[in-house]
Amino acid sequence: MTDGINLLSGLKKVADFDTIPDAQLSWLIDKSKCLSIKKGDFVFKPGDPIDQLLIILQGGFAIRIEQYGQFKEVGKIPAYSIGGLLPYSRADKAFGYGQATEDSEVIALDRAFFNEMISDCHDLTTVLVHVMSSRIRDFTKRQQQDDKMMALGKLSAGLAHELNNPSSAVVRSAHSLSKSFQQSQAATSRLIAMNPSQEQMSGLQALKQKVEGTKQSLSLMELSGLEDELLEWLQDRKIDNPEDIAGELSERNWAEDDLERLAELFQDDKLVSILQWLLHNYSVEMLVGEIANAAERINELVGSVKSYTHMDQAPEKLPVDIHKGLDSTLSMLDHKIRKKGISLVKDYQQGLPEVSVLQGEINQVWTNIIDNAADAMEEQTDKELLVKSYQEGNFVRIDISDTGSGIPENVIDRIFDPFFTTKAIGKGTGLGLEIVYQIVKDQHNGNIYVDSSTQGTTFSICLPL
Repeated sequence: MTDGINLLSGLKKVADFDTIPDAQLSWLIDKSKCLSIKKGDFVFKPGDPIDQLLIILQGGFAIRIEQYGQFKEVGKIPAYSIGGLLPYSRADKAFGYGQATEDSEVIALDRAFFNEMISDCHDLTTVLVHVMSSRIRDFTKRQQQDDKMMALGKLSAGLAHELNNPSSAVVRSAHSLSKSFQQSQAATSRLIAMNPSQEQMSGLQALKQKVEGTKQSLSLMELSGLEDELLEWLQDRKIDNPEDIAGELSERNWAEDDLERLAELFQDDKLVSILQWLLHNYSVEMLVGEIANAAERINELVGSVKSYTHMDQAPEKLPVDIHKGLDSTLSMLDHKIRKKGISLVKDYQQGLPEVSVLQGEINQVWTNIIDNAADAMEEQTDKELLVKSYQEGNFVRIDISDTGSGIPENVIDRIFDPFFTTKAIGKGTGLGLEIVYQIVKDQHNGNIYVDSSTQGTTFSICLPL
């Protein structure tokens, strides 16, 4: 494909060029050069200057970027489509690889001809500017999706870690409960076989209720002393497994006087059976309690997820307690905060008025800022995260402060710009704070301020009442 007629015919197959006059397409052909690129060859690599408009007339290219040592395909430039530099674009260097997926024919217009094109080929320029706008819109949407997926991945990892402990506790306790329940049934059968009197059973029940009703918290030293007293009492009466029984009964606040009363009700071998019955029943109660506590923790985490995403509410502004959203977000990020050894301080103003917000979006604000604050303290020894709320005039103000090394003064004015990030490649997309700015300013008519020094950074979000 080398002669002008074939090139003109090829350009007319580009969908965006269907309204461009032939004269302007001929100008493009005259000023461009033809490139033949073999399959597998690169039309550009990371760091190469972007200084040519590329129009693919045959073949195609895959756009790949390198992340964590692996290549990820982020787009394709098929035949009869436009790539490379576009008018008014500020791009200067390639960020990825452009590799031919088959033998390709390309015409390339050098940047040096752009001013002439803008001046003499208005229709062509307008189309190319429209292509650039669509490209920016698609790229921004993809980057925003990547940013959300990155945040979701972090939250999922933390949530999986948090769920692991209570779910493992449920499984472990459930297995133990099956064995303890069988032992408890056997002990109950032995108790029935003893044919205790009504007076003995009433006395046992009353003693058990009395002990459990007077349960109090003991210090470690007091608990150890009580266990020694019970152990000595049991050993004096030649009771088997006295250590296990003494440990369990002391945890339940049984005292020596209570055992004396029990011995008055049940004599000799019957006392041993009663103690075993108590031991197995307490074991069942303990395991049921562990399962209940673990299940409650799982329920709390699920509740935090629902509150965080606001999945059970309509997508409209509703008056909410701003502290609930902060707490659910902190719960989602709790694993990361604790893993990094960060001390969390919450200073909430009590009785703070409710604020009408989009709960899911405003929680995304807290997530991005708190997540950034945790990352900012990566190298610090004294790590403290302060979350403070208070009313300031007709606004509710939330201050989120870290003790990191601060934001450099020469870039602090750019932190809300799209795609600007101070993080290493692969660790940030540069959209987190831009999204925060849009949610606070555009969706909630609020304000956001940042104050930073070498001692730390504070983001202040003001939401109107």
